[in-house]
Formats: sequence, structure tokens, C-alpha cells
Amino acid sequence: MKLWVSTQNRDKLKEIRRIFRENGFKAELFSTLDLPKNINILENGKTLEHNATKKAKALFKYVKDWTIADDTGLEVYSLGMRPGVFSSRYSGGGYRENRHKLLRELEGKKDRRARFKTVVALISPEGKIDVFTGIVEGVILTEERGESGFGYDSIFMPSGFAKTFGEMGKVEKDLVSHRGRALRKLIEYLRGVAQFG
Repeated sequence: MKLWVSTQNRDKLKEIRRIFRENGFKAELFSTLDLPKNINILENGKTLEHNATKKAKALFKYVKDWTIADDTGLEVYSLGMRPGVFSSRYSGGGYRENRHKLLRELEGKKDRRARFKTVVALISPEGKIDVFTGIVEGVILTEERGESGFGYDSIFMPSGFAKTFGEMGKVEKDLVSHRGRALRKLIEYLRGVAQFG
């Protein structure tokens, strides 16, 4: 069976494919990048769920098949849960600029608690929408550590660990990450559907 992923972020797509493989999920994964035309989606929702659903609907309109999309936010408690839905475009630049802006905003703050939250929206061929959420708590360090992963991984240390996502191996990260948690819920759901059994 085919499963379409509404994303043009190659780093995110690699991670999703890897998590599916690690969990023995055998559907063929395709993405927005496999379409002959670009789909421009304005991520202007006020919540992660809104953005994930919007991205899934945009691709579903073209493929009319099983479609997923996720939206992920880093929520920092002392910043009023910012950057949240603006995480990927927080600085107006790339990954490094986003991390540096966040570290600047946290300078001098004692409370560095944060959490990653991923919301995955699934649309069935009949148009039914389901949503799955994964959350991991942790803290933002004062400097970058590790070169693995992407986004904010090198400054986020999950609770119960002495290393950042950026210092973890891929499999180790997938077992505890927000995206891993959300996708395992999705996979469990899909296994209850006959053609994915």
C-alpha cells in the first residue's frame, strides 16, 4: 500500500521513513517531492494540529489516497511556549539561525524547561481525518552539543538523559522523540486497518 507524506523537508522525510522501518511498517512511502508539480502550502494555522491537517488536505486533494502530514513545535515554558507553531521559521533563516535566536532569548533565564510536540494528521482514502500527538519534555542547554539530527536537536536535552538529541544515535533518538512517539501511535492505528495489517 502507498502512504503519502505531505512534506518538502528532506530531513523530516528521512526521519519518518526511518521510524517506519524501525517499527516494521511495510507501506511504500511517497511525498510531495514525488509529484510532478510543487504544492505551496501556507502554514498559517494557530495550532500544530491546524497546520498538520492543512498540509495533509493539500496533498490529499491530488493523490486521493492515504496521506499524512506532521507539524512540530518546540515550546519553551519561560517564553510563553514560544516558538511553538513558528519553530521552523522562528528567525526567518535556517536551522542555525533559529537555534541562535532561541539561545539569545534564553540568556540569563534560570527556567530552561521546554518540550517538543509533534502532531500527525492522517487522511484515509474516504477522507476521514485522525490526529496523533507525541510530546517529549526536556531542557534547552546554553550551548550546542552534537551534530546529529536537525532543527533544535543540538540544544534540546530530553528529560532523563545526559545528552542532546544532537548527540544521540538515530535509533536512540527515535525511541524517545516526539515524532517517534506520534508515529508509533499512527502505525499502531494503521495496523488495525486491513490493508496495512
